[in-house]
Amino acid sequence: MTVSPQTPEGVGSLVGRTPLVHLEVDDIPTGVSLWAKLEGFNPGGSVKDRPAWWMLREGMRSGALAPGKTIIDSTSGNTGIALAMFGAALGYPVELVLPANCSEERKHIVRAYGAQIIESDPLEGSDGAILACRERYAAAPERYFKPDQYFNPANPLAHFESTGPEIWEQTQGRVTHFLAGIGTGGTIMGTGRYLKKRNPGIGIVAVEPDDAFHGIEGLKHMASSIVPGIYHEEELDRKMPVGTDDAYDYSVRLARDHGLLVGQSSGAAFAAALRLARELEEGVIVFILCDSGERYLSTRLFL
Repeated sequence: MTVSPQTPEGVGSLVGRTPLVHLEVDDIPTGVSLWAKLEGFNPGGSVKDRPAWWMLREGMRSGALAPGKTIIDSTSGNTGIALAMFGAALGYPVELVLPANCSEERKHIVRAYGAQIIESDPLEGSDGAILACRERYAAAPERYFKPDQYFNPANPLAHFESTGPEIWEQTQGRVTHFLAGIGTGGTIMGTGRYLKKRNPGIGIVAVEPDDAFHGIEGLKHMASSIVPGIYHEEELDRKMPVGTDDAYDYSVRLARDHGLLVGQSSGAAFAAALRLARELEEGVIVFILCDSGERYLSTRLFL
């Protein structure tokens, strides 16, 4: 018998309340502190557990997700893992469209939960997965529930209602800057809105690849991509580009200098946070470490 994630025993009750850790870094001004939000501590191992759970709950509340439906969405990996996990717990089949070059570990995890993978053109990245998923959904819309993470307002709402309040509480309201990578835009939008509501002076900084042809899984170069409907750049205070090599190098630095094994999008966030820290005289910078590096060990990340 499946235990519903809506009960205290369910996996949905484990989402959020992730730790915030202070990083001791020598090469930044003494008045600046760096804090990393460890989203790999979510039950599915990434920040994407939050929007996945919020979107599915809203689907069940509205009746759009009902018995007999199959959950389908496009993903670069982590949202797919979260949907596969919750789908298994709720008793719904799951189909996921992923770029074929998504790390093997993430594919294995998705399949371990019993979800079906449809691979899209690796050269088209997450945009190719979005388009392929739209085609599959359009062929049989009555069969599917599509959370549509790039356009679903429940995605940023998850961060407005959970990530933002957690950061505010964990820093006792001292946070001065918040950084997160841009994938769907949900993390930076929702968390940023909450923090701005508490203190309009907090700087909201988005981190993105510095080039359309990059190797940072999970992040989008917005100028060359399908722009998610939930992403509103005018709400940001700043965007900071990071190169693929820097993202990889700083992921390795997090592992070897701080004991934090994370993916390359987290390395990009760390690189940007350090660059910002060196521009300030004082401040409390919080940035998101999206997931664990264990799901990238087959890639060249840690070679």
